[in-house]
Amino acid sequence: MSPTYLERLGARTGHVRTVLCLGVDPEASALPAGYPQTLAGVEQFASLLIERALPFAAAVKPNLAFFEAFGSAGVGALERLRAKVPADVLFVADAKRGDIGTTASRQAAALYDILGADAVTVNPYLGEEAIAPLLARLERFAYVLARTSNPGAGELQGLMVAADAAAGHPAEPLWARVARRAAAWGPGGTVGLVVGATAPAELAAIRGISPALPLLVPGVGAQGGEVAPVLASGPVQSGIAAAFPGGGLLVNVSRGIATAALGDVARGGPADPGERLAEAAAEWSRRLAVLP
Repeated sequence: MSPTYLERLGARTGHVRTVLCLGVDPEASALPAGYPQTLAGVEQFASLLIERALPFAAAVKPNLAFFEAFGSAGVGALERLRAKVPADVLFVADAKRGDIGTTASRQAAALYDILGADAVTVNPYLGEEAIAPLLARLERFAYVLARTSNPGAGELQGLMVAADAAAGHPAEPLWARVARRAAAWGPGGTVGLVVGATAPAELAAIRGISPALPLLVPGVGAQGGEVAPVLASGPVQSGIAAAFPGGGLLVNVSRGIATAALGDVARGGPADPGERLAEAAAEWSRRLAVLP
């Protein structure tokens, strides 16, 4: 049998001794000097980012929208970048997919079979049935949006949901109900949650609600989330991933690494953008270390 996603994640985390996930979402208008503000520039910079920062990360998470915005040429660039990621590094497609079953099955084919994603982010708004094809494969993984890191997350995610006496669920915010229900989704070992570092109280509460679900945590660094609460509450407390280094946790850092390429050489540090990216990735890797 092929190793599961969580087994592979545990092996990679143990190897690099960190839960750092390298986010790849380059804006053409924010590229370093010398890179054209075009798809070619985006691909060139993303290639450099992957080459220099990935040795310090457990996984890489490209945001598909930053490539899909360029149409079929952008998808082609994304596929070429995917080919640059070594087999032992987990590739998480930040796609936020979720639709009726027949559509979701085509999304699974596109993301898993064509792009070769090891994991995807999914939207639970349509319910488990709608994302079942993205949860069904034992060697793949789906991170369900629970409490996201954006400023407007509470508008819907914070709405109170009535108690469900039959299921034994208390009255609680929608993000908590998603975390509670997702624990029973899929065949087992294929579901995790997206929980933003910008909501540390909710992160701690979700860990209590779903102690065995691995977390993908965005929002540290540029968005203002703190590392310490994430490392305290992020690793699973039970279940399959509890035996693995890092406890199934991934902490995404995007701008905190990518913007290092814009560094002011006059203030010290290497002149080469690739070296600056490597330094930033190494520093975040140390900040998110899980093994001595």
